[in-house]
Amino acid sequence: MNFLSRERIRAALRRIPVIRILMILAGTAILSFGLVNIHQRTGITEGGVLGLVLFLNHWFAIPSSIASPLLDLLCYLMAWKTLGKSFIRVSLFSTTSLALFFKLWEALPPLLPDLSATPLLAAIAGASFVGIGVGLVVRQGGSSGGDDALALTLSRLTRWKISRAYAVTDVTVLMLSLSYIPFSSIIYSLITVMISSQLIEFIVHVRPFSRKRRKPAKSIEHDSAR
Repeated sequence: MNFLSRERIRAALRRIPVIRILMILAGTAILSFGLVNIHQRTGITEGGVLGLVLFLNHWFAIPSSIASPLLDLLCYLMAWKTLGKSFIRVSLFSTTSLALFFKLWEALPPLLPDLSATPLLAAIAGASFVGIGVGLVVRQGGSSGGDDALALTLSRLTRWKISRAYAVTDVTVLMLSLSYIPFSSIIYSLITVMISSQLIEFIVHVRPFSRKRRKPAKSIEHDSAR
């Protein structure tokens, strides 16, 4: 875990404005809260790395606070040259923040009612947490997980459009999730993926308190294509 040493984290933080740090903290807190209190309890899953974290948590009892940063770092290492130093710097902090919030929520008792009996409501609520959380992080030019690195690497190797690369990774993970989630629940998971994707795009491109629209950076465009 030398890649996440205190020295590297401090160096990354010194180059990130305070407002961006606060927004990333808010985003990772919201995202991890939804995954722990809704997704893990109701069987609703996600595509990409987030879904793989839930998959490993179910079958191998690997805590999300461990699986999440390990998978993210693996994806970042595979696409180091493609993503660039600035993206990696912000993503290093957001990945660490997400892992710490996972550890916090997992140490506490459930903070929301169990929505297992209402899967559609669980799908919508889960998508809201994921969409808002990821959107806040992506808006700051970073990533809440290794999905971006994985999709960019796949796109480069296959010459696919980035949107198609995201679709392939999401569907692959959802198919793996069929090993422990009923097909009917996968349908709700697809609903979650679609809603959260739209929320991410909305948050990234719209300024709540200004008529001007935000012009996303290249790294943000890659994320919002999800």
